[in-house]
Amino acid sequence: MDTLRGLLVRERRGEGIVLHDATTGREYDARRLLTNAWKTGNFLHHCGVRSGHTVAIVGRTPEALLGFLGAVSIGAVTRFEPSPTTDARAVIAPTDEIDAFELPPGGTKIAYGDPPDDAHVEYFERDVWSENPTLVPATIDPDDSVLATDGGGVTHTAVLTAAESAIESVAMQAGETIAVRAPLSRPGTVAGGIVAPLLADATITLPDGDIVADVAIASDDAPEPRSLDPADCF
Repeated sequence: MDTLRGLLVRERRGEGIVLHDATTGREYDARRLLTNAWKTGNFLHHCGVRSGHTVAIVGRTPEALLGFLGAVSIGAVTRFEPSPTTDARAVIAPTDEIDAFELPPGGTKIAYGDPPDDAHVEYFERDVWSENPTLVPATIDPDDSVLATDGGGVTHTAVLTAAESAIESVAMQAGETIAVRAPLSRPGTVAGGIVAPLLADATITLPDGDIVADVAIASDDAPEPRSLDPADCF
C-alpha cells in the first residue's frame, strides 16, 4: 500500500467492527464503513471536488471520518477544524455550525446532523445515502498531500509511515479498541487514531465520558492502559 486509497479497496471489506461512536452507539463494520466512504467520495466528486482540492471538515464524528475517507478516495486534501474563511472546495460541518463558513465561488457547504433550513446547503445524511456505492477512479501519487495543516501539506507516504510507527509503538493488535482523544487537526491523531487502526484491523473508537479503550491517542492523561501522543507520530 503506497497511498491511503489502499485502505478503501473492495478486498478490505469485512464483518469486523472498525468504527464505534460511543456517544451515539453507532457501529460500522468494514463493509459498511468502506461502502459509505465510497458514497461520500462520489458525493464530493458531484460537488465539484477533484484531486488536489481541499475538503474542510469540522467535528470528531462518523460523518467527519467518512468525509476524510471520501476525500482520500478521490485524491482530495482534508483540513480538519478549518477557519471560517477557508479556501476549501467543500466544507463538512454540523448543521448548527455550517453558516459560519465562507467559501470561494463554487464551494459547497455540506451539513450533517439536523436537516439544514437553507436550501443552498447540502445535507450529508440524505445526499451521501443516495450515491452509488462504488470507488471513484482516481490516480494518486504517494507524494501527494492528503492533509492540510498550517505548516503545509502532509503526504500519503508520511501518514502511512507514521501510522505504521504508531502500530509498532503501542503494539496495536487486531480487534483492539483505539480511543481518539486528541484533535483531528493534528496529523498524528489522524495517523495514529484513524489510519493505524484500519491498517491493524483494530476499532476506531470515538469516546464518550465513560468508555475506556485498549489504547488512547491523546495529548493529555487518558484512562487507557496504553497511550500515544500524536506528536510522537511525526
